[in-house]
Amino acid sequence: MLPLLRSSAFVRTASITLTKPLFRYSPSSILSRTLLTQSIKNKTAHQWSPGKRFYHPKVIDHYTHPRNVGSLDKKASNVGTGLVGAPACGDVMRLQIQVNDKTGIIENVKFKTFGCGSAIASSSYMTEMVNGMSINDAERIKNTQIAKELSLPPVKLHCSMLAEDAIKAAIQDYKSKRKQNTVLN
Repeated sequence: MLPLLRSSAFVRTASITLTKPLFRYSPSSILSRTLLTQSIKNKTAHQWSPGKRFYHPKVIDHYTHPRNVGSLDKKASNVGTGLVGAPACGDVMRLQIQVNDKTGIIENVKFKTFGCGSAIASSSYMTEMVNGMSINDAERIKNTQIAKELSLPPVKLHCSMLAEDAIKAAIQDYKSKRKQNTVLN
């Protein structure tokens, strides 16, 4: 089976440049070889790279046009920062919330994520979801809501878990800062 995967036909197929693929496929993947070959035979490589075939349009949209990318002043007392990572895949997510101290409403949300397309899409969707929410409501968000909305495949559920962990860590950071400020005052 290995000689087939390393054949010159596969090498020629894999060297064709696709427009903005979400992920690189390893040469040892039979599935990627098949999808690349089919897309080239059908002349659809420019429209549908193999990575995009498996993802819902919402994931592709949030990946290619992420919302609320950036950072807030982490030293501000009304800003909470959540930094989480997944050692298994190497995804790292930082989510920051700016909360109105009087109302408890999240007024601004920013994120930076280093990881796969699903992790970036989950972060981007999370920022849209929690902006304008109370911190109590945001604390109750579950990864299943994110995964369902983005139609994430089972192998990418950990990305939605990262987003859930990030918002909870950011809220916890905000609450601990607020608690410190009340103790000091």
